[in-house]
Amino acid sequence: MKIMGVKELWQVDDKTLAILWTDKVEQHYDVVELRRKCPCAACVDERTGKRTLAPENVADTVRPKLLKSVGRYALTIQFSDGHETGIYTFDYLRNL
Repeated sequence: MKIMGVKELWQVDDKTLAILWTDKVEQHYDVVELRRKCPCAACVDERTGKRTLAPENVADTVRPKLLKSVGRYALTIQFSDGHETGIYTFDYLRNL
């Protein structure tokens, strides 16, 4: 599968991010769900792939504070709860 690039990224409201992919598909993401599905080593056991972050431990009030690109393949999101170690690859986001 070819990894699509991001044409546009924007915050729809305080709870929703949106991506317009280069193939013109638009996807919307609930920020709380993105935080709960963080793929980082603090949230997922690297050996087993099992999620270690309990969804109920992420407040429904969590919001994005800062978005940064990671090269041409991913984003990092700094969340209002202080979490900022997740790298959300475009492939990962596209398949959510």
